[in-house]
Amino acid sequence: MSPPLSLLLPKTFIPFLPFRCPPLTRLSSVVPTRTMTSQSSQRVFQLRQDPLTGTSEWIVIDENDQAGAPVTSTDGLLATTSYLDMLNDTRRNRAYRLAIEKTITEPCHVLDIGAGTGLLSMMAARAMGGTCDSMVTACESYLPMVKLMRKVLHKNGLTKNVNLFNKRSDELVVGSDIASRADVLVSEILDSELLGEGLIPSLQHAHDMLLVDNPKTVPYRATTYCQLVESTFLCNMHDLQSNEAGMPDGVRLVPPGLESLFGIKSQQYSMHVDAIEKDIKLLSEPVKIFEFDFWKRPESNGELDVHIEATNEGSVHAIISWWVLQLDSEGTIFYSTAPRWIDSNSEIGVRDWCDHWKQCVWFTPGSGVSISKGEKVHLHAAHTCTYILYNLNKTQSLTHEMTHSSFSTGDLQLTLPPERVAIYGDSIYRQSIFEATRNALQGKSHAQCLVIDDSLLLPFVALHISNGSRIISLSPGLQDNAARYLEAIADSNGFSKDRLEYFREGKAKLMEAYPSKIDLLIGEPYYYGLESGLPWQNLRFWKDRTLLDSVLSKDAVVMPYKGVLRGCAMYLPDLWKSRCCLGSVEGFDHALVNTTIGGCGDLPSGKDSPCLSFFIWQCGETRKLSKEFTVMEFNFSKPISGPCSGEVQIEFIKPGVCHGIALWMDWVMDKENSTVISTGPDERYWKQGVKLLGKPVTVGVEGLSSIGIKASLDPSSNGELIITHTLC
Repeated sequence: MSPPLSLLLPKTFIPFLPFRCPPLTRLSSVVPTRTMTSQSSQRVFQLRQDPLTGTSEWIVIDENDQAGAPVTSTDGLLATTSYLDMLNDTRRNRAYRLAIEKTITEPCHVLDIGAGTGLLSMMAARAMGGTCDSMVTACESYLPMVKLMRKVLHKNGLTKNVNLFNKRSDELVVGSDIASRADVLVSEILDSELLGEGLIPSLQHAHDMLLVDNPKTVPYRATTYCQLVESTFLCNMHDLQSNEAGMPDGVRLVPPGLESLFGIKSQQYSMHVDAIEKDIKLLSEPVKIFEFDFWKRPESNGELDVHIEATNEGSVHAIISWWVLQLDSEGTIFYSTAPRWIDSNSEIGVRDWCDHWKQCVWFTPGSGVSISKGEKVHLHAAHTCTYILYNLNKTQSLTHEMTHSSFSTGDLQLTLPPERVAIYGDSIYRQSIFEATRNALQGKSHAQCLVIDDSLLLPFVALHISNGSRIISLSPGLQDNAARYLEAIADSNGFSKDRLEYFREGKAKLMEAYPSKIDLLIGEPYYYGLESGLPWQNLRFWKDRTLLDSVLSKDAVVMPYKGVLRGCAMYLPDLWKSRCCLGSVEGFDHALVNTTIGGCGDLPSGKDSPCLSFFIWQCGETRKLSKEFTVMEFNFSKPISGPCSGEVQIEFIKPGVCHGIALWMDWVMDKENSTVISTGPDERYWKQGVKLLGKPVTVGVEGLSSIGIKASLDPSSNGELIITHTLC
């Protein structure tokens, strides 16, 4: 569904968006186009996705909330971003405050790019004492955040001290928007990789058009580092071919010679590597890679060749990277995203757990690069405007052409997240899928089998098990990429192309083509693009199964047979600290933002913290306080008939402090419950949902004895699963 064409500006290419807005669980995309009304108010359109159907609706966000005007709810647009976690990072906040106070010692013109809630702008205004000849220009491109920042500025009495623009920094014009170039730049447009939020293009334009010569900047410099490691866990997240080679099931998703058809993207992936420290063998000392000076115009591209001496024997499965921020020009104030095994031995010190900046992992191709202790390997690093890339080779010299070819995806047609690659290479998971599919096909010698999700494994498992079966795949997320892949891999695995069809024409045409003809409707379930969402968003399988009810034959089998919402009470002190409600942040009142950006704790009556998706095993210190329990079940053998709900009373088995409830889906593959695939906290390749409590509570012994959990789903509304809790 599209917004009215009269409200859209002509399409333009936008190379970067200098604002913090990581993937949102309830939004499929951010639409940065906007229009101006006669009163010069701005309007932005944003897509809100129904998790059960995959369809989207346009949310209209107006700059002005006019009395009497229709109100479009924007609740949740900011609640699943990293703003709250960032503002709870006390080490970051303190470092910025100290550096700003040290850098800005007299009235001047300060520019803040990607202002967020306005914290850095307010620090700069305070450092100048609010004099009449001082000025802070703040730009923030995301309208919901602009509206929130205005409230924060008003609450702190700094509205007149900060001139806020709802623009990207490259839209500001000296002489029109601002009177003169700025003397000082303060900014925090950094992601875990450093460059992904448009740091280089933002700095380039600022130096070209918005800043004086030789400006002061906070931060002053950023330096990236990397380290070679061996880790079977990390290797499993990209080397599917090697994992398949030892499996007895006979299906090869990455056959020899067709490696380019399937894999992960050649990029760095953010991850809390401290959580896998025991699975990591360090093979080198840390190596300095790139240095970016904020006070001068950066280059768009850069390259570095370095020879790294191995400190241990092993196979280099991955390169772990991080960055160190020098915030002042003298080099006395730092912030680091390094792993704990690095910072525990440095003067910078170990930071508290936080989720907005992690370390990054670059996977080396194949099964890794074998090295001996004392051997030197050649590392070529390159950066673009938004990425840092690596190429590792034991050859002492690489030609320019060879170096750059490894940075291209080449002929690769289909890429999946590393966790999905690891799942497909997991022998226990594949055995479960094979057993469940074999049971479902029992007695169906010439079955018509419909795979309704984005599974790449199920079509070939079904073809392998039943020689007479015919497979139809929908692949709603992967679409034509899946079609080309399925055709090539079917041929390589020795399956006739006539037995496998990718149906391009949608569900409506499918119902016309196959009325009451489908004997087996199956899914893992897995939907491409929902990996970062809440686990129950894969209940889209149930919605799709309901829509396709008319294609099922009289005795058709649906697999999975049912989905089970499971949970466990958890001790999550680090996660709680990063998501708790804000009060004063470095002397500035931020309490009013808590409801909007998803805080937990001291919320107004009637407000509740959102369910958020996390890899529990990456959430710092964690501990289970209860047995795993069932909240509700979803019977896929029948279509959705209306709202459903479930509730449970949690009994604690261990004393401690409970911060929240971990929630996930178990997929019961057959009616006999003989095969169950769990996505719980012990399974490291799936994210879980987390419902943090209103406040941490002491449980067990003389503390709280139980907590009540209730879940409800109304498929006819927005498809959201509503989770509530009561303390008993």
